[in-house]
Amino acid sequence: MDEKQLAHFKKKLEAISDSILSGADRTISEMTDHSDNYPDPTDRAAAESDRSFELRIRDRERKLLGKIEEAIDRIDHGNYGTCEECGDPIAPERLEARPVTTYCIECKTRQEQEEKTKA
Repeated sequence: MDEKQLAHFKKKLEAISDSILSGADRTISEMTDHSDNYPDPTDRAAAESDRSFELRIRDRERKLLGKIEEAIDRIDHGNYGTCEECGDPIAPERLEARPVTTYCIECKTRQEQEEKTKA
């Protein structure tokens, strides 16, 4: 992978990270600013359900941030875009769709099929 492609993916990963962090800040701000007082139990339950859903999303994004950091580290160390299993290059189209991936499509497909047969 050439320097231009690596710079593109690093910029893309940093943009995703910035977006996640700003969303987390917004969530914290919204949750601390509200003094919700719902006289109707149904409204209160709906608000709590919404908050729970928002927190689950933020938890998934927190895990994605770790993967983004690892991907940026791979870019910095020169092994980004190489499949961890077979060592072949990962297709740029796959990296565009999932820039944190560590497997080529063939190895990931095989891994998912093996997981299905074990379940």
